Amino acid sequence: MGNDPREIDLRAAALVILLACIWGGNPIAIKLSLADAPPIRQAWMRFVLGGLTVLAWAWQSRMPLRIARQEVGPLLLLGVLFTVQIGLMNLGVKYTSASNVAVLLNAYPIYTVLLSHLFVPGDRLTGGRAVGALLAYAGVILLFAQEFRLSSAGLAGDAIVSGSAFLLGVRTICMNRVVQRIEPVKLLLAQVAFGVPCFLLWSAAAEAGEPTRYTGALLLSLLFQGVVVAGFNFILNLRLLRIYKPSGLASYYLATPLFGVFLSWLILGEAVAGHLLLSACLVVGGIALANRRPA
Repeated sequence: MGNDPREIDLRAAALVILLACIWGGNPIAIKLSLADAPPIRQAWMRFVLGGLTVLAWAWQSRMPLRIARQEVGPLLLLGVLFTVQIGLMNLGVKYTSASNVAVLLNAYPIYTVLLSHLFVPGDRLTGGRAVGALLAYAGVILLFAQEFRLSSAGLAGDAIVSGSAFLLGVRTICMNRVVQRIEPVKLLLAQVAFGVPCFLLWSAAAEAGEPTRYTGALLLSLLFQGVVVAGFNFILNLRLLRIYKPSGLASYYLATPLFGVFLSWLILGEAVAGHLLLSACLVVGGIALANRRPA
């Protein structure tokens, strides 16, 4: 059994902010590639590259990959959560704006904070944390309310992404608990090994009539999604989860929706409306309050 997770230090904070910068660009990369490949097909191609990246890291580090009998159950559970959560995220990008995805998906620390209270020793939900979670969730509700008022065009995508965000919060807590006794590389490869065949079958069933155009833009996007996000970011994130409290890590991912909104404007030319900025600020401010250390 591993030690209880620690509070965040300066080095961990800097690493998480770096991860937030990179993760903020992931929905933009998926959105850019929709002209060349449908979303679930992108998922299996992305995680083939991510899995090869993790395998190379494991080989270089001489890490044992043998799975013990008692590890099978937790790894299967994470595989299911991973497949559904990533599949919903990629689908959501297709049906709503990348900036909405940046805000709604990265509201997952709300669920992390609430679930940490139930499942992580010493990570209790205080009054201040509850107020912060409510404030952050108000940002999510504001975004949905605006979609209802303007049109229903992006509403389905927003709902799909919100489901993915909830599952990401659940998966974060599960990984924090499991990574105390299973090597992170096993967690990564087991999720990829489970997810890739599922994405292949999902794509074959739902996207059979949609062609793939093998362009340079698609290759660059998949390298970013796979090698950088599914490889480097996932490895570093799991290493951090093995040491630090998940709610504390989540508080430093606050920059992710802001990076995502900015990159959506810069790269995709998406309009940054007032309600979107207000939603992002409510999410960021609420999660910051929910994760504020007591004096």
